Amino acid sequence: MKPVILISPFSKKLPKSPKNPKNYPHWKEVIENLESDYHIIQIGIAGEDQLVDDFRKDLPISEIKKIMDGAETWIAVDNFFQHFAHLHSKPGIVIWGESDPVIFGYPENKNLLKSRHHLRPDQFGLWDGRTYKEEIFVDPQVVINAVRG
Repeated sequence: MKPVILISPFSKKLPKSPKNPKNYPHWKEVIENLESDYHIIQIGIAGEDQLVDDFRKDLPISEIKKIMDGAETWIAVDNFFQHFAHLHSKPGIVIWGESDPVIFGYPENKNLLKSRHHLRPDQFGLWDGRTYKEEIFVDPQVVINAVRG
């Protein structure tokens, strides 16, 4: 049986933005490089893109906790999941773009930020209407290396 990686790959859809600026653009490459060694479970909500065969939607918190507890690690963008995992003392990997992990993250996680140069100036401002910038995210190999050690 392969070890489990739980992924929470998306942040909430925004009314005025076609793509949430927090969403990582390179999931396909990350998954392709990890799926031979890991069973990847995606959690999310109905309407999100399915990235892996095992996509569990609209789960109650108790089910999310069970999956997290059984996972070797987890990977998420800047969304609710890192806060949930912190509450339950389960460190993992967070992929950052324009949000500052020093403000919104937790030191026990592997916080993957390409450059502080890409952080937005108003860290507490609204996200809706912001432009999506693919180039601000870490390369897939950085995420893969974080998983593998």
